[in-house]
Amino acid sequence: MTMTQTSPETTQRTSRTSPSPTGLAGTVSALFTRRPELVSLCLLLAICIAVALINPAFLSPTSLIDMGRASVVTGLFALGVFSILAAGGIDVSFTAIAAFTMYSLTLFVLNVAPGLPMAAIIAIAVAGGTLLGAINGFLVHHLQVAALIVTIGTQYLFRGILLAFIGTVWLMELPPQMVAFGKASMLDFTTANGATVSLPWYFLVFPAAAVVTWVIFNRTLMGRAIFATGGNPEVAARLGYDQRKVHLFVFAFAGGLAGLAGIIHVCANRMANPFDLVGTEIGVIAAVVLGGARITGGTGSVFGTVTGVLLITVVNNVLVLVGIPSTWQRVVVGAFILLAAAFFVTRRRKLQSTTVKRAP
Repeated sequence: MTMTQTSPETTQRTSRTSPSPTGLAGTVSALFTRRPELVSLCLLLAICIAVALINPAFLSPTSLIDMGRASVVTGLFALGVFSILAAGGIDVSFTAIAAFTMYSLTLFVLNVAPGLPMAAIIAIAVAGGTLLGAINGFLVHHLQVAALIVTIGTQYLFRGILLAFIGTVWLMELPPQMVAFGKASMLDFTTANGATVSLPWYFLVFPAAAVVTWVIFNRTLMGRAIFATGGNPEVAARLGYDQRKVHLFVFAFAGGLAGLAGIIHVCANRMANPFDLVGTEIGVIAAVVLGGARITGGTGSVFGTVTGVLLITVVNNVLVLVGIPSTWQRVVVGAFILLAAAFFVTRRRKLQSTTVKRAP
């Protein structure tokens, strides 16, 4: 999301020196330049159509529900990462926050509060993740160190505390309320062989979080402050945006989403493993980048992030359906990232070229 203002004189000068492209090709190019997430959307649609033609099983309820389930945790992580990228930072500690929160909370419920309601468990998970995320934001702002360095450090710190002081044993038996939450079905489908496939209620958490994130970024002053900080921190400070509040908010928000993702992960898989989610950071960041966000900050959208999550989820689930070994997943995702990077570089050069032409 970027906001630019042009005066009437600039507009007239531009029309004389840099004529707008004409025809369908020019219109499409301009649209993709303004909305880079549409590139990922077109790629997603093309992949879905191609896979459906090769293997119609892709459109079966079983396949679609499996991908819907798989998108929830990744999507929650991605919305948090998008918030931080928009502010000009980057976070690699969100999986550690999720693991720390979900394992310690599950252990607490099992041993201390077995009758704790599920709503309270979710609220505690979000609060715990928010607190850990706020620690990241505090350190990034007050130490004036790159967010990547800080979150690498806190990633090791959170995981180290979890493994050294809380536990390393897999919890195979969860509290009944957590098992019931993971099993709660919103829709049931019966396959051709008589098996029943369920779409769980927790699937709605991802779209609900996406709506909340959209409202924050498009209808609040904090959303404008985040994009302004990511675009140019010095200008944002001169405009009166509090950098401390921005850093604390985006990292706390990402931490809260990570805590929520962690507890959903446990309930969905019906076990708590302190080693889970390790190594998924790159895939989540890739989804956000493919959705149009830049590592340098100041750009991106919730729609693009959701599109990137769906693209990564589809790629990770459909390769086997078309006869491609699952070991090629990383190759395909890496190729998509490089293509996206090439597109964004080309787009930036076009914008810079247009700016030069507009200059008197």
